[in-house]
Amino acid sequence: MTGLSTARSTTTLRLGTRASQLARTQSQTVADALTAAGGVPVELVHISTEGDRNAAAITQLGGTGVFVTAIRAALLDGTVDVAVHSYKDLPTAPEPGLVLAAVPPREDPRDALVARDRLTLGELPAGARVGTGAPRRMAQLRALGLGLEVVPIRGNVDTRMARVVPGDLDAVVLARAGLARLGRLDAVTEVLDPLQVLPAPAQGALAVECRADDERTLQLLAALDDPGTRAAVLAERTTLAALEAGCSAPVAAHAELAEGDDGLELYLRASVTAIDGSDGVRGSLTGPVGDAERLGRELAADLLDRGAAALMAASR
Repeated sequence: MTGLSTARSTTTLRLGTRASQLARTQSQTVADALTAAGGVPVELVHISTEGDRNAAAITQLGGTGVFVTAIRAALLDGTVDVAVHSYKDLPTAPEPGLVLAAVPPREDPRDALVARDRLTLGELPAGARVGTGAPRRMAQLRALGLGLEVVPIRGNVDTRMARVVPGDLDAVVLARAGLARLGRLDAVTEVLDPLQVLPAPAQGALAVECRADDERTLQLLAALDDPGTRAAVLAERTTLAALEAGCSAPVAAHAELAEGDDGLELYLRASVTAIDGSDGVRGSLTGPVGDAERLGRELAADLLDRGAAALMAASR
């Protein structure tokens, strides 16, 4: 056994995570994968973030970074060695001193409806109250023209679902990925078609960070990386960054890998929707997997040419 292998098996990695059930479940999955890949024991370290402590709307808290800043600070000061985030919570700008060491295989990124009486979106009556915490979902649900009353809500998965039966809401819309990780897919009454509600950039993906100078941890985490997921999310997040929009903006983007004439290609779709649902722009591009960033920039430029900036400004 080499010295590195000995170090891997005897030195515990401290993994920083939010303390919510979903965050702990996601982080435990990464911890288990690290132990399986490198024989390294992993300890979860629960960290309270601004988004956890404050019940105000994310837009009122400043949007981008409210769930990750405290965890990144703990990583930078050496309190933890690894951080696991829901990728869509990360600011688009890189954090000096840190590196995105792994993007594990992604869960299904689509949104899911949890409704009373097992109703689908189209079966909800006009005036039905549908809860969601995301401006993107609010905007797209209103744009469907179904006459729904879209209600802003916060809270963990169980708190949100508890408002449906019995409660004051007819339905809630959540990320399917979170429900899958928590084993709650039985509550889903409809998985929403991206043609109706396009997912958030990086929805369903995890981001695993470590310090840029931590060679041992970088090597361990490399085994968890999924190149296809990384490329798809890079295209989506580049679109978001080029639009100069934060994670609380009414911006959606979704990239899929497909076999093309010359190998694997990315099919990237994105949209910007007015928060009241009255207007919106959508677009798509296809290109080689290696051109993920270019595709994101070009699609963002197309959306901006067609009025995306004004739609985002009106939503602030």
